[in-house]
Amino acid sequence: MSEAPAAPPTASADRGRAPGIDLLLRPPAPRAGWRLVPARVTAMCAVELQKLRHDRTELYTRAVQPALWLLIFGQTFTRLKAIPTDGVPYIDYLAPGIIAQSAMFIAIFYGIHIIWERDAGVLNKLLVTPTPRAALITGKAFAAGVKSVIQAVVVIVIAAVLGVALAWNPLKLLGVAAIVVLGSAFFACLSMTIAGIVLSRDRLMGFGQAITMPLFFASNALYPVEIMPGWLQAVSKANPLSYEVDALRGLLVGTPAHLALDCGVLVLAAGLGITAASALLGRLAR
Repeated sequence: MSEAPAAPPTASADRGRAPGIDLLLRPPAPRAGWRLVPARVTAMCAVELQKLRHDRTELYTRAVQPALWLLIFGQTFTRLKAIPTDGVPYIDYLAPGIIAQSAMFIAIFYGIHIIWERDAGVLNKLLVTPTPRAALITGKAFAAGVKSVIQAVVVIVIAAVLGVALAWNPLKLLGVAAIVVLGSAFFACLSMTIAGIVLSRDRLMGFGQAITMPLFFASNALYPVEIMPGWLQAVSKANPLSYEVDALRGLLVGTPAHLALDCGVLVLAAGLGITAASALLGRLAR
């Protein structure tokens, strides 16, 4: 009786593996920590901006108030010449302050979004992901900054229609965008920090309304610091909005500014805001 044919020798699976099959058999190597954080920040920022894509009414409605400030307050006080502006027409002097004001008003109520996410159960799901809390807060803060840049473009267009003499140098306009993002990031973090303390949308609305106008009037947005009483000058020097307005005015109108100091203060304020809001994020989620 003939013997059964011998089985052919088995070839090693590794020897004949098609190129690229390793990607299917092995998980990709995890990213290093320093590469993970920027990716998470970018992802969170993109998620926040997707909301704006679906509903743009906020941008249209928020353009009304800056337009009224420039049309009524700016043109009236330009005729009165009651506020010393070193030879700059008052409406030109006012325009950078209104850009900073409209950006602040967008960012200062940003904590309401994070409270809504907590109530909807979204925040708890985000906190169990590998995303660092600082990256989550930073993404939301800079999304507020991008929204504020869009708002700033609207205000600049309105100012140009009214004849405001603004600088159109592309590098200066990029600087304006960076300053608006930094200022808005701080105020968004301030709002999220307050949200982590008060834990309620109604209370946050009350706090937001209580601090927005004092922050605005205790800055150099409407008038020079030099004509303020002494105590208000001290408050203005501690107000990040003053440094934002000073930088915007120097870039857009060409008035004397302290750009290095202004940028340094805004970067420091944004960093402190991110740290504080990140520390209180867990309390908000409980």
